[in-house]
Amino acid sequence: MKVLVINGSSRKKGNSEYLTEVLLKDIPHATLFLRDYRINPIIDQRHEANGFDAVDDDYDQVLKQVLEYDLLLFATPLYWYGMSGLMKNFVDRWSQSLRDKTMDFRGEMAKKQAFVLIVGGDRIHIKALPLVQQFQYIFDFMNMSMIGYLIGQGTKPEEVQNDRRALENAATWNKKIQELL
Repeated sequence: MKVLVINGSSRKKGNSEYLTEVLLKDIPHATLFLRDYRINPIIDQRHEANGFDAVDDDYDQVLKQVLEYDLLLFATPLYWYGMSGLMKNFVDRWSQSLRDKTMDFRGEMAKKQAFVLIVGGDRIHIKALPLVQQFQYIFDFMNMSMIGYLIGQGTKPEEVQNDRRALENAATWNKKIQELL
């Protein structure tokens, strides 16, 4: 089983990245940093006869990489009580892929398992739950299996290192993910 982290943080070496590394310690994986790619916001053409116009950005390149993996770990800071804009643009563009006649996007994604990692500040273990639910709805729509989630407390760089609960949960999930592999 091949593991890919889809990191939606705009900060290099941030809390999401740190907690992901703890979670996946000794687990072979690749990381795709959405901040390194240009993914334009979607222009909704779902109901147009010709579908979506081609977009000159990096979305197709990112999607090609994503489709090569079996377990997708979506890592995002909690921004304004939702996923980061980078992550949201990526997921929004799935609407375009669903209309793409050259592939069975939903069928391909249904073969994948998903995990969600969210890091943020104030009362994160409560305030991140709607985002966990949003991801669950997204995965349900795509017929993907969500195997779990991890929430960490941290706003300033390196603060998540002080969240014992998140670090303990990461170690527990690490063992479960290793069993899956």
